[in-house]
Amino acid sequence: MSASSPQKTAYQAGFVAVIGRPNVGKSTLMNCLLGQKLSITSPKPQTTRHRIHGIHTTDTHQIVFIDTPGMHLGGEKSINRYMNRTANSAFSDVDVILFVVEAGRWSKEDQAVADKCATAEAPVIILVNKIDKFKKMEQLFPYLQKLNNVAKFNELIPVSAYKKSGLDIIEKEVLKHLPKQEMLFSEDYITDRSTRFLTAEIIREKLMRSLGEEVPYGATVEIEQFKFDEEEDRWVIHALILVEREGQKQIVIGAKGNLIKQMGIHARKDIMNLLDARVHLELWVKVKENWSDDERALASLGYNDEIT
Repeated sequence: MSASSPQKTAYQAGFVAVIGRPNVGKSTLMNCLLGQKLSITSPKPQTTRHRIHGIHTTDTHQIVFIDTPGMHLGGEKSINRYMNRTANSAFSDVDVILFVVEAGRWSKEDQAVADKCATAEAPVIILVNKIDKFKKMEQLFPYLQKLNNVAKFNELIPVSAYKKSGLDIIEKEVLKHLPKQEMLFSEDYITDRSTRFLTAEIIREKLMRSLGEEVPYGATVEIEQFKFDEEEDRWVIHALILVEREGQKQIVIGAKGNLIKQMGIHARKDIMNLLDARVHLELWVKVKENWSDDERALASLGYNDEIT
């Protein structure tokens, strides 16, 4: 028997779903737990549209966090049904559920998620995020007491993704429930998604952050070209921003093309960091009417269960 065998049997690995209603800070929390930015974020609800695995590997354990779209009520478009299906799928075959809520707020959508958690087989840890909104922890006590009455859970942890507080406690609690087994992904993996997919998400993040309330929900990004030019020693990326109406196209482009130019500058910087290389990025805007309510269009744009 080799000297490393006992350590292998002590190794822990498993899947941890990060769920909750839109805009409670799920993606920001996952990025904090990973120690690097993987999921895109913005102040707008429903920024996350896809399921993304973020893989945190150490010498003793590997935690595969599953970031999901916010579970929401209403929204009868095909894309809303897709996001809810994607979020619901995270409940099965996971070892732990992290149910993220916003400190001081409890909505019908929170209750719907809580009801779903109550039927789950995996242990549920409630993360009360955004506690930095309260000057004193005592102000939070009535809300924490309310959670005891409206939700079923194994543990409750007050956290702040903004101030990165409570993260070490989350990891300790998760490890109490992870099975002892060898790592599930190679130790150099940080996600199951391709760099092409992550590039499209970076561009969509800049879109979400640059525009008002209406356009981002009717917009998506499609990568048309993604190749490395050896002569120029740089990546050449052509991306298409799809919107649903002509008026939205003009908003995305902006006066004299200034808005799309600024989006391109910010996106290119993040993509260079992602690829660790020089990048030539070109963006275009195209109208594709009602793409968000067309099942076939959604599938062609990557809104399906296949990982890319």
